[in-house]
Amino acid sequence: MRVTIHQAKTQFSKLLRLVAAGEEVVILNRDRPVARVVSFTRKTRKDLRGDLKGKIRIARDFDATPEDFRDYT
Repeated sequence: MRVTIHQAKTQFSKLLRLVAAGEEVVILNRDRPVARVVSFTRKTRKDLRGDLKGKIRIARDFDATPEDFRDYT
């Protein structure tokens, strides 16, 4: 949908309802597009659990204290 700046000011609530419903609104100034109003979408975090399965190997002695550190434990 295309509207003038005046229409955007006087019908702002209506335009926001349209945008929330998925419509894109282009605001014109003297027949030239100056802004586009689109619905706000939040970026969702990708669930990374299991993404590296089979790509990482943890050694069996991972949590064993090395010989040269035994004096510090």
